[in-house]
Amino acid sequence: MQRIVPHLWFDKEAKEAAEFYTSVFPKAKIKDTATLHNTPSGTVDIVTIELLGQEFMLLSAGPLFKFNEAVSFIVNCDTQEEIDYYWEKLSASPEAEQCGWLKDRYGLSWQIVPTVMKEMMKDKDDRKRARVTEAFLTMKKLDIATLQRAYKGE
Repeated sequence: MQRIVPHLWFDKEAKEAAEFYTSVFPKAKIKDTATLHNTPSGTVDIVTIELLGQEFMLLSAGPLFKFNEAVSFIVNCDTQEEIDYYWEKLSASPEAEQCGWLKDRYGLSWQIVPTVMKEMMKDKDDRKRARVTEAFLTMKKLDIATLQRAYKGE
């Protein structure tokens, strides 16, 4: 049993979102569903999914709470093809795109990040980190080749 499980509150879309997310991520699955009746919110749907080995619980319990940028999920990508794939599948709000961040059709924020960027940002050379930072701050979807050129000072 996973000890920490992100719990996502939707208005009515938990089942729809579960189907969407499991269609986007490889080897994803819906693990469990339940419906609770006669709650203070009326009928509540609960869906447990697994994405890339991470369990999430999705809840449809009314419009009381909304997603915001204070919480986002990072998807680490090894290739530009992966970045392009997740960006195309998840991004639903072009005006919210910035520095590798996007919002999906439910308003949930994701960061689609190349794994190589983590190593770049851990470099002890302040100038390399500054160049990478300057490069990614101008991007919406992150571009690995551009980040690598900035890192090298090209």
